[in-house]
Amino acid sequence: MIGFIKSGKLAPSTKLPGSRKLSEDLQIHRKTVVAAYDELMSQDWIESIPAKGTFVSKNLPIIKAKEFQHLPDSNTHSTVGFDFKKRDHLFIKGIEALHAPLKVDEGVPDHRLAPIEDIAKNYRNIANKIHHKELLGYGDTYGNLNLRKALVSYLNQSRGLKTTVDNILITRGSQMGIYLASQLLLNNQNTIITGNTNYMTADNTFMEANGIIKRVSVDDNGINTSEIASICQQQKVSAVYVTSHHHHPTTVTLSAERRMHLLDLAQQYHFAIIEDDYDYDFHYSNAPILPLASNDTQGNVIYIGGFTKIIAPALRIGYFIAPKEVVDEAARLRRILDRQGDTLLEQTLSRMIMNGDVQRHSNKVRKIYKERRDLFCNLISEKLDNYFDFKVPNGGMAVWVRLKQPYNWDIVMAEALKLNVAFNPEWRRYDNDNSGHNGIRIGFAALDKDEIRTVINTLEKVMERI
Repeated sequence: MIGFIKSGKLAPSTKLPGSRKLSEDLQIHRKTVVAAYDELMSQDWIESIPAKGTFVSKNLPIIKAKEFQHLPDSNTHSTVGFDFKKRDHLFIKGIEALHAPLKVDEGVPDHRLAPIEDIAKNYRNIANKIHHKELLGYGDTYGNLNLRKALVSYLNQSRGLKTTVDNILITRGSQMGIYLASQLLLNNQNTIITGNTNYMTADNTFMEANGIIKRVSVDDNGINTSEIASICQQQKVSAVYVTSHHHHPTTVTLSAERRMHLLDLAQQYHFAIIEDDYDYDFHYSNAPILPLASNDTQGNVIYIGGFTKIIAPALRIGYFIAPKEVVDEAARLRRILDRQGDTLLEQTLSRMIMNGDVQRHSNKVRKIYKERRDLFCNLISEKLDNYFDFKVPNGGMAVWVRLKQPYNWDIVMAEALKLNVAFNPEWRRYDNDNSGHNGIRIGFAALDKDEIRTVINTLEKVMERI
């Protein structure tokens, strides 16, 4: 009825059939018609006039009638009736769009290993307690206080930080932290320095913030700080973005010498270091290397991390750590973007940290991922040495693999897809400076041992074909 009124087929003041007549015509119960008329009347689509009948409301605008066959099946439109800003630089055709039984990602955790029972037990326990009902209301924009307190202990012990509750803002994953930092630092076409291979989503975030990206080289010791110094001598730099522990995408670790140099440069030229420590907990050769933030004495580092890599991507809880004045401003910005996080889930995570559940799970999956890394790298060396160059990563969830010339990833991926194995089709986005390095990240953490063997065997078949 509403559809016919909105399309003009039922004009204002049109008399409608009585409930008995309409129920007979449609072969439905009269009470159904009465209920529908009552609802239409409450929404002012129709009106009842005593002794006359039921009519389409006379106050509705007159609409030129459309043909019945042109009535839309739903409210979904394929055209847009207004202007809006399109962001072409944010368009990414990810691996999710491909249809294949086995998908090889860029290095994400295996959500099948997530501690579902621990999460459910703690969440249910918290939700059932009467004194936790307040968590269902509006909470602190900075995040759950108990979680912030737990993070002070957890991060200070595990990462050598010297942070307090006032230095922590809880975010929905590390990406929100990158976004907040970029909005605070770059929105006046300020300059940010990144590696010439870099995390593409971070680059897109900096471009969205109206920042200007300057690139420096990345080698086996990480981002080149001498090149950063040269740029700082020539122009004002607002920030340097670095994934110091395992550079994204190449997985190399920033050397101790360059860490010290970068902190010195930040103090000398007064720029911010955005340290994205996305997979700190997964280092296999030795103990994790402490972040730059652990040696920051002058308040130059914004430290960003989260729990999506430790637990599961769907657990959107991260943290933004910086001097209090910066955290306060980030919280104000976060307030208009996302009023607050999931307070019940944040309380659950705080309890899991305090109980040691998160630490135990991290230790467990670290061993599993190390075994998967070793198997993956051994099989590549054994079966694909003639086609690929790579180094065994010291940590993380992916291997940086270069395809030898003259082979091309487009052909390799197309052939692999025919064999039901999908790789990320946007592989060129790893080549930020168009150097033609022919390298991509291949994730191993989310694949079990049988799946790893399938991937390598498939690549072996593909390379033999081409």
